[in-house]
Amino acid sequence: MLTRVMYVTVYVTDQDRALRFYTEQLGLEKRVDYPGPDGRFLTVGAEGHPFEIILWSHAPAAGQPPRAEGVSAPGPIILESDDLKKDFEIWRERGVEFDGHEPEEYPFGFRIEARDPDGNRVSLRQQRPVATDRG
Repeated sequence: MLTRVMYVTVYVTDQDRALRFYTEQLGLEKRVDYPGPDGRFLTVGAEGHPFEIILWSHAPAAGQPPRAEGVSAPGPIILESDDLKKDFEIWRERGVEFDGHEPEEYPFGFRIEARDPDGNRVSLRQQRPVATDRG
């Protein structure tokens, strides 16, 4: 039986530049960084959470194809915030580039799309608080 999802891979052209974006701009922490037989194995993750993002050097696959007109699909990475509006301001001050001017409201809560230096979309979101019945 599967016990957890460990990694997701994001293809980048420059691992050091990607590391700076994900740590210095988005605030993730570097987890693993060592040379491997197939290349540098570099991961980042959110503090206190076991899931990691592999920043893998593979220029031909880096970035994402342009979105279809009028389609707003989530990016390959979805990061959750407990205060998206506050974090949005912090990330914007750090130079993160967003697809919109402000987080948008959705049935689940709020979301805005950012892009890493290679054009990989990163969805940043905040869930609505779950209503509890206090009857």
